[in-house]
Amino acid sequence: MKNPDKTVPIPEKLNEWAPRPPPEFVRDVMGSSAGAGSGEFHVYRHLRRREYQRQDFMDAMAEKQKLDEEYQKKLEKNKMIAEEQTAKRRRKRQKLKEKKLLAKKSKLEQKKQQEESDQSQEQQTSEEEDEDTKEEEEKEDDAEDPSFVMGR
Repeated sequence: MKNPDKTVPIPEKLNEWAPRPPPEFVRDVMGSSAGAGSGEFHVYRHLRRREYQRQDFMDAMAEKQKLDEEYQKKLEKNKMIAEEQTAKRRRKRQKLKEKKLLAKKSKLEQKKQQEESDQSQEQQTSEEEDEDTKEEEEKEDDAEDPSFVMGR
């Protein structure tokens, strides 16, 4: 940390160990004759160890593949479950949203109907008042006319 501007070397990921592939042409073929020398055992031992190592590696790779597949299946399953839950919650939110919209619309309609009924009542009362005033005017007009004629 003395020099923070200095780049830090980040090591690359090491490749996994893999056994050497088996030779395509085997030169030192052991015979089946009895009387093999003492050096043949060591050659056989190394070949056997290498073969066991290769088989163990193949078994480990198969196990790793199996675990990877199971993990991928589990991930896919969890993803599907999460998607279902999300869809369910989305439907619920949408339903609540529609319910609120309907409530708001019905409230507006009720308010509008209330205003219309108020206006119609006002019109009726104003018409009745107009009729009352006309009747009063007619009564007043009748009062102005003489009820009897003089000089006949």
